[in-house]
Amino acid sequence: MPAAAAGTSRQSGRARPREEVGLKRANFGDGPGLPTLLLLPQLLILLFFFFIPSLRALMQSVLLSDPFGTSVQFVWFENFRSLLASSDYRQSIAVTFWFTVAQNVLTLGSALVLAFATDRIVRGRSAYRTIILLPYAIAPAIAGILWAFLFNPAVGPLAQVLHGLGIAWDPNLNPTDALILVTLAASWKHICYDYIFLVVGLLAVPVSLMEAAAVDGAGPIRRFVSIALPMLGPTIFFLTVMNFIYGFFETFAIIDAVTKGGPAGATNILVYKVFVDGFVNLDLGSSAAQSVLLMSFALICTLLQFRYFDRKVNYGV
Repeated sequence: MPAAAAGTSRQSGRARPREEVGLKRANFGDGPGLPTLLLLPQLLILLFFFFIPSLRALMQSVLLSDPFGTSVQFVWFENFRSLLASSDYRQSIAVTFWFTVAQNVLTLGSALVLAFATDRIVRGRSAYRTIILLPYAIAPAIAGILWAFLFNPAVGPLAQVLHGLGIAWDPNLNPTDALILVTLAASWKHICYDYIFLVVGLLAVPVSLMEAAAVDGAGPIRRFVSIALPMLGPTIFFLTVMNFIYGFFETFAIIDAVTKGGPAGATNILVYKVFVDGFVNLDLGSSAAQSVLLMSFALICTLLQFRYFDRKVNYGV
């Protein structure tokens, strides 16, 4: 009997799953009640602020209604055909594309330089990082007003410097100057976001590799480009995707505060055109169709980035 009991005990011990040291099993009960309750706030937010508005926009995009909503007509895809045939809408697509690409390159490049510079600082590193992160606490509309003042052709101090250098700077009349101004403002506001992720990514770079490269005679820039930058590939890819989303959707307040889409539609990006046509011109069907197309463009750009750039990213350390 004792031998049999010992054998049974050994068998039950072998059948018991081995748990890794330091891990704990989470138990939410037998039924779906508690997990559903924990997920319910987020599900309600998605329902009321994403799914219902998206469904409403899809329905509105195939309707033609007067500004007061007294008469509604089902027009199928006429709103989409009118948009794609409009030269103003095609110009807005081109402006959005160049604006998004320019602010993405400028934001990511500036954040990389700042992350490299602050990583080299020994004294006062925390103070420098705090100063760099300050613009992230400023509202986009305030950031736009600040840049509009600095580059105002009449009273802006930076505009006066450009005039002193012989540059005829006037974003109120020159479309190129206006596009440059909103690109700088949008990039300055978003550099902090990229900087946070890049600094954290640099902290994950093995110090032994950097020290070994320094012993071999590689300078700071060579070590950053040859060792740190490839290891930041996943972070850079993530930031590239997020910067495109930022350029498509989150720059409305800056455009509205700085140029209001002008001059001559030079800064009338898609998200601002949705607002103007829907809330100013009261063309609700066209505005809804534009919002659907804008979401489609963002989705296509994201999928293309994952399709062609994700395979080039090295996720190994």
